[in-house]
Amino acid sequence: MTSLITIKGIKQDKRAFNIEWSDGHKSTFHYMWLRDNCPLDIHPTARERTFNFMSVSLDIHPQDYSITSDGILKVNWSEGANVSEYSSEWLRHNCYTLKNLKPYQSPYHLWDSSLMSSMDKIAIDCDEIMSGDEGILKWLSQLHHYGISVVENAPIANKSGYEVLKKISHCRETFFETPFEVINIPNPNNSAYTALGLHNHLDLPYYDVPPGYQFLHCLINDAQGGQSLAVDGFKVTTYMQTNHPDLFNALVEIPVKFCNQDYTQDTIRVQHAPLIGLNKDKDFNEIRFSIAYMGVMDCAPDKMDLFYRAYRIFADLIHDERFAIKFRMKAGDIFSFNNRRILHGRTEYDPNSGKRHLQGYYLDRDEILGRLNYLQKIRV
Repeated sequence: MTSLITIKGIKQDKRAFNIEWSDGHKSTFHYMWLRDNCPLDIHPTARERTFNFMSVSLDIHPQDYSITSDGILKVNWSEGANVSEYSSEWLRHNCYTLKNLKPYQSPYHLWDSSLMSSMDKIAIDCDEIMSGDEGILKWLSQLHHYGISVVENAPIANKSGYEVLKKISHCRETFFETPFEVINIPNPNNSAYTALGLHNHLDLPYYDVPPGYQFLHCLINDAQGGQSLAVDGFKVTTYMQTNHPDLFNALVEIPVKFCNQDYTQDTIRVQHAPLIGLNKDKDFNEIRFSIAYMGVMDCAPDKMDLFYRAYRIFADLIHDERFAIKFRMKAGDIFSFNNRRILHGRTEYDPNSGKRHLQGYYLDRDEILGRLNYLQKIRV
């Protein structure tokens, strides 16, 4: 417990305090960082920083300092006539020396077709969600760690998905409107609104920030065919990174053009982004993949052959049965998934054999993670 760890010794240099802890660890705390992050300069209700670091110079330093009997570091600053206080527990919790020494652990549980034998890991009854925070936390954990969850026994009334999703947050609106109706219609502005099979893809890759999560609520599914497909894009990407490292790097580095010129809209959307996006820890952040919305590729000539070799292998893997799960949605199911990780598709169905009607919703990834952090009571 950090509350049991105390400051054993402290030394000053020109730019920072160097602290030795009672457990032997050592930390560096730069003066500007300490002044900028003073716990006394946080608004009590808005919880926003109230100190403006531009009000002092980069040469700010302690005029003097002391450590109280209860382990509080008190600093009298050279500028601004301010005194800051930092508890030992606060310093240890926010120590960036130790944070940067700690190895990164990915939060993702990667999966392949073997998940079909344990679908209970990604299933939850709607009553669990509606009954309170424990069920919501379970749902959000599935969505964050596995990237996918199937909610069962949800209401099947028109737009009833709203009541379930409100347990997380507000929906993200797009030009498809909310909810969007996944049915077979004449003159569709999206291939999802047909009875055709759909290649595995993510939605809206031509947006600067595509929707983070998608929720497909099944109201009726009496048609023959139309099985849902899902592939963990991060699992496929891991395979690519291990077995084809040069081609993996090409997909990380080469921007791809995605376009949308839907005939119902007065817009033409164009976005350049690589197929594989990484975060600051070089872990996977997002996949952008949609054969349908690929624009005319326009990378440099000396990269074009490399790109298509990488793109073809990546596409083959995304449609490889080793990585896919296939299931039939039933009325009351909400197929929920990370739209920037899970590639989804469907098999063709016969619209003359019965009705198939899904209603779709989007939520931003910030809302999923923010709600999950709140329910887990994480400390920032």
